[in-house]
Amino acid sequence: MPFGLTRRRDHATAAAPALPRAIWVLGFVSLLMDISSEMVHSLLPLFLVGTLGVSVIVVGVIEGIAESTALVVKVFSGVLSDHFRRRKGLAVIGYALGALTKPAFALAQGAGVVVAARFIDRIGKGIRGAPRDALVADLVRPEQRGAAYGLRQSLDTVGAFVGPLLATALMLLWANDFRAVFWVAVVPGVLAVLLLVVGVREPEAAPRGAQGSPIRREALRRLGPAYWGVVALGAVFTLARFSEAFLVLRAEQLGVAMALVPLVMVAMNIVYALSAYPFGRLADEMPHGTLLAWGLVVLIVADIVLALAPGWPALLVGVALWGLHMGMTQGLLAAMVADAAPAELRGTAFGVFNLASGVAMLIASAVAGALWHWLGPQATFAAGGCFALLALAGVLLMRRRSGPAGVP
Repeated sequence: MPFGLTRRRDHATAAAPALPRAIWVLGFVSLLMDISSEMVHSLLPLFLVGTLGVSVIVVGVIEGIAESTALVVKVFSGVLSDHFRRRKGLAVIGYALGALTKPAFALAQGAGVVVAARFIDRIGKGIRGAPRDALVADLVRPEQRGAAYGLRQSLDTVGAFVGPLLATALMLLWANDFRAVFWVAVVPGVLAVLLLVVGVREPEAAPRGAQGSPIRREALRRLGPAYWGVVALGAVFTLARFSEAFLVLRAEQLGVAMALVPLVMVAMNIVYALSAYPFGRLADEMPHGTLLAWGLVVLIVADIVLALAPGWPALLVGVALWGLHMGMTQGLLAAMVADAAPAELRGTAFGVFNLASGVAMLIASAVAGALWHWLGPQATFAAGGCFALLALAGVLLMRRRSGPAGVP
């Protein structure tokens, strides 16, 4: 299965088995934490620029550092989860850090506190990410992975649009009081931690034996060329998809009222939530390269629409296409990592995959902010479309090299 771009389902005539209850619980944990996080993050660019007086280019750097920090930390948490053969405890610590940082946004009087809170919040995300993703693979059969990752991502994304929607309602109710909204965000964050603690039972861990820490060089070599191909592909994907903060800023630049700007994230995440699970199931049935290629085509069209949008209606079309691309590709990439890695190295595999994506996210968001500052929003989205076109060329080349199995 070169580069993880093809997949054959051996049980095509069998009915799909039901997903375990723990997958649903993990999905609802993600839903609650995303409500909490997105209530803050959907307003944070406006809070930084309008209330604290930070420039747009600094917002780009902050977002790039924050998101890449989360992805880099996943390497270490993933390695630890493999080394100790336990994943839930690290996930609980990560979610707890995310919940504990929310009051800092409400109390912040300067950019320094916001940067620190965003940084710690993303460390929490990094700690929980790789162990949680590896735990999903531990809980389901191989032929269910696309559906399992799609379901978890779909529920996660429901939270990602409920959060901005709730933020919008509260901003209208409380006359643009950012800090009051940030205080409300504390509640679902705490509930997410409690649900994870009581609602998920981790499978029995296999004995670790004498192999020691999976960070050893010979253990990393076991990941193999198919896995490293997925890593390279994920990094190029991330270069093409900078922080969604720029969707929010594009809405404000087009004259959308401040209280309504979070609806941009609502629209994107509704499409993402509705599409993630169906496309996850589809990923269990069809060649991965085909689905990846179509997802990149959708992203290219989204960038074109967002670059040229004259007003609110066209902006919503571009944002919806952005969400559709996310639904088509994000669960698929997670399933590809799980397929390409040995079971005892899954945490490490997800961590290294996200390290590469983290470096790409830092570069992409910093470049997007610089282009916006010096050349305008059109240049930012045009650059994203160019990177997506390069990624599409790479996917098509990998599919061609994978031989007939890679052709639908």
